[in-house]
Amino acid sequence: MKKVILPLIITITLLIICFLVYPKKEKKFDYAIVIHGGAGTILKENFTPEKESEYKKALQKAIFIGDSILKNGGSSLDAVEKTIHILENSPLFNAGKGAVFTNSGRNELDASIMWGKDLNAGAVAGVDDIKNPISAARKVMENSEHVLLSGRGASEFAKIQGLEIVDNSYFFTSNRWNNLQKILTKEKEMTPEDRHGTVGCVALDKDGNLAAGTSTGGMTNKRFGRIGDSPIIGAGTYANNNTCAISCTGHGEFFIRLGVAKDISSMMEYQNISLEKASSKVIDKLTKMGGTGGIIGLDKNGNVTIKMNTDGMYRAYRNSKGETGIFIFK
Repeated sequence: MKKVILPLIITITLLIICFLVYPKKEKKFDYAIVIHGGAGTILKENFTPEKESEYKKALQKAIFIGDSILKNGGSSLDAVEKTIHILENSPLFNAGKGAVFTNSGRNELDASIMWGKDLNAGAVAGVDDIKNPISAARKVMENSEHVLLSGRGASEFAKIQGLEIVDNSYFFTSNRWNNLQKILTKEKEMTPEDRHGTVGCVALDKDGNLAAGTSTGGMTNKRFGRIGDSPIIGAGTYANNNTCAISCTGHGEFFIRLGVAKDISSMMEYQNISLEKASSKVIDKLTKMGGTGGIIGLDKNGNVTIKMNTDGMYRAYRNSKGETGIFIFK
């Protein structure tokens, strides 16, 4: 009897240990998409029902555009670019039409995009007349030998590529202008979401290719041609089919110093940990340094992670199983 019971006890014990030690198998999706529209001190008490509804409708419109492309077999690059167009064309977010103002009263825009299939990437920085900077970033990636173009040169390149060029006045919105005036006259202390803000998208297509893109108007009242993390590959944007796709938002200087987007990918690759764990570790690092912000990410199986150390982040996700989430507050 003992000869039977002892092996049985050992077998059961080993099964229990395996269950506790080894991580549960993550889900696998045919495709998935995640977006963000900036993170900061975003509190429900500061939102009217109408304002909350307006933001959620904008996020819903963007996420369903990307979902439609992916569902019909489109590439993750197309999904990222077209989804970010929706956010860039909205005055609600700090990118494109809704970009914040510099100290001199102009709008300067940055954007980047990356293809996880071959690690190709493109970016533009400090542009002031390209309607959709994310498209300019993609043109740099696909039609030049470079990764990052800035200022006048980036605009000249965009014109040659046939992108829509607009007068800088196109980016004027009263809300962003008033925010700048409040800072300049020191009428009140601005909150993080007044100063910062970014839009971003990560996507996985049916071919298993990941892509990531980020677009921003930068920081309210910025001077001296300041550039944040959004156009910096490895800081604000990163995609690798072997690991993940990441887009970041927040205080860019901290994201640059930590190389946040690439750090998450590297942890997954070298430490063999999940996207969820790697993202949590990096947000912990950010918090300890005093930086604020958030990240969105997808792994190669379409598993979603959304992390932040702020009170809120405009965000949404959708996958091939129809699972959808649209959120604003923490």
